[in-house]
Amino acid sequence: MTAKVFLKNLKKYKSFLISTHVHPDPDALSSLLTLGIYLRKIGKKVYLRTEEPVPERFEFLPKSRLIKKVNLESRIRFEAVFVVDCGDLDRVGRVRELIKEEHHVINIDHHITNDRFGKLNFVKPDASSTAEIIFDLLKQDRFPLTRDTAMLLYLGIMTDTGSFRYDNTSAHTHAAVSELMKFGIPVGKLYRRMYESVPFNDIKVFAKVVSRFETIKSGKVIILELPKSVVRQFSEEFDLRDKIFKYLRTIKGVELLVILTEFEKNKTRINFRSESKVDVAKLAARFNGGGHHRASGAMINLNIKDSKRRVLKEVRKVI
Repeated sequence: MTAKVFLKNLKKYKSFLISTHVHPDPDALSSLLTLGIYLRKIGKKVYLRTEEPVPERFEFLPKSRLIKKVNLESRIRFEAVFVVDCGDLDRVGRVRELIKEEHHVINIDHHITNDRFGKLNFVKPDASSTAEIIFDLLKQDRFPLTRDTAMLLYLGIMTDTGSFRYDNTSAHTHAAVSELMKFGIPVGKLYRRMYESVPFNDIKVFAKVVSRFETIKSGKVIILELPKSVVRQFSEEFDLRDKIFKYLRTIKGVELLVILTEFEKNKTRINFRSESKVDVAKLAARFNGGGHHRASGAMINLNIKDSKRRVLKEVRKVI
């Protein structure tokens, strides 16, 4: 489906619920907010809802207060549902309970494992980020950007490309960012706000935690467990898994990184990062998860120790 046809179809609806995946990252939140701003500007009724409130560390995003925690008792009415940056509909968490058969689901995403769950699907796996897709759609519609929307889109693209260091960064990505930069985005300030504003106590605890990793396959695979007792020691501002990946991926010879995070007694989040030819999207799919070739995740309904055994069994098949 072309951008022109997609835009024509979505404009048929007058009211929208917009959501994204649980534990949203800056790309998800930036895409959600920019899309909400756009739809309001063209005269649509819009509700922005996520399973949890915006994390404290992302409250600096322009217009972040537009996003509300879902309330299943509220009586909001809408015709269509936008789901952004989400590989399958169940990943929106409790927001899923608001979506009924009569609602028209519209799916915008860049994950290669997206299962095309929408009535309308605009899925571009070659895009660096969902924010880049939103940028292209707004440009197609000749929608005038503002400094706020330009900043949101820039943050979405910047964070999902690892500050333009990952393989998903294309010539088109840089061209899009070049246009966004015309709005006077304070790139240095934003980078420091995202990555260099770490509370002192978090750094102290991080130094202890990050050294507890294990290795297999002669150091090609690194595994780190994060029990709830460890995670609770960090502030809301600290993106623990992101910091761990950034640190451990610098080790020479590493091909695959695995982080297991305990959410509940029998619920474990698995995050994969690949530094080589390992397709972690396929690896995550074995646990009903998904994502990208180099970055994916899944949720396993087992305790952290049993989850680790299951994951390592699959890891040994691909390394």
